[in-house]
Amino acid sequence: MAIPQLTAADGTALPAIGLGTYKLTGSEGVDAIDRAIRTGYRLIDSAVNYENEGAVGRAARAAGVRDELVVTSKLPGRHHRYAEALTTIEESVYRTGLDQIDLYLIHWPNPKVGLYVEAWRALIEARERGLVRHIGLSNFLPEHIDRLQSETGVAPVVNQIEIHPYFPQQEAVEYHRAHGILVQAWSPLGRGNDLQENPTIVEIAAAHGVTPAQTILAWHVARQVIPLPKAASSQRQQENLDIFGIKLTDAEVDAITALGRPDGRLKDQDPAEYEEF
Repeated sequence: MAIPQLTAADGTALPAIGLGTYKLTGSEGVDAIDRAIRTGYRLIDSAVNYENEGAVGRAARAAGVRDELVVTSKLPGRHHRYAEALTTIEESVYRTGLDQIDLYLIHWPNPKVGLYVEAWRALIEARERGLVRHIGLSNFLPEHIDRLQSETGVAPVVNQIEIHPYFPQQEAVEYHRAHGILVQAWSPLGRGNDLQENPTIVEIAAAHGVTPAQTILAWHVARQVIPLPKAASSQRQQENLDIFGIKLTDAEVDAITALGRPDGRLKDQDPAEYEEF
């Protein structure tokens, strides 16, 4: 099955859905990621703090489709200083066992520490050295992105942020679209909340003959947001991929977006304040 792609301003193209791998670790993680690749996933998300770059790399190496894969990892906040960031990126590459990592992100801006520009310069250097192919961000606010571009002249190809129907981030989505930056959604199904039982979503799902989870993922796709659902079983992995034939109406998309709440964040992780090391 061919997965559609979305393209950033610089021409970087990413699959319109990816696999979240948080907590997919060890041999069971390798098996789950291997199943996902065989099912059709080509965008595999990881991070230093997930402690599974080795599992992701092992599955990617064994898949036989390395040239088709976009393997992602992320720089933790404790290594934002330039030299530490470069070393961390090198170690990420070594852990995966790959020649390079396809997409490398800064995991959180940690604005109180204030070293994210230094970290971004390290990612730029890592790209120039061929350690990584593309560079981007995770959990950055527009003001952080504006500062990066102002001080380095280099724009990210993607920003991975929390997006789900209870926290749709419409203004952020519009900002990124206007600047040619792709948006990825972590926890796109609203990890652990009641989204899949929400009456609006259940009703729309029934109208299309699909599951509530598929309806939510189709909503992301309709908004040109790249969801990164985690799934270990073959059934769930396949179900999450079978969304590109679901054509929600504009009214249905708007109805799901309208479920957004002021307190919609899953864990109150506001990038203006929250820090992760």
